Amino acid sequence: MHKININEKFSLFDDKWSPKVIAESNGQLVKIAKGDGELVWHKHDNEDELFIVFTGQLTLQLKAGDIILNPGEMYVVPKGVEHCPKALPDTHFLMVEPASTAHTGENISEVTVASSDQAWI
Repeated sequence: MHKININEKFSLFDDKWSPKVIAESNGQLVKIAKGDGELVWHKHDNEDELFIVFTGQLTLQLKAGDIILNPGEMYVVPKGVEHCPKALPDTHFLMVEPASTAHTGENISEVTVASSDQAWI
């Protein structure tokens, strides 16, 4: 294992809402993504999902109210909680989640990226 420069990893892609795997630890995948606009409402019945924002602003829309994350802030969406990520242009964020976590849970749409298609970079 070598050290990972997260900012360098962000420079390797431009697609939005398409997680890229950068590390694995104890069955948890560390993923980075870029967001712009809204993803889709979904939930993960069996997995928590941790978000950390690097640039921009990520809003985690929840039925109970919005969680607004700015650079350096994080939030864990508990398993079973329906959420819809929404991002300002040029938002970069990191996620830590079990390898079993489906991108958009049971809500499969045109923006869903299958786990097998989430590339390591």
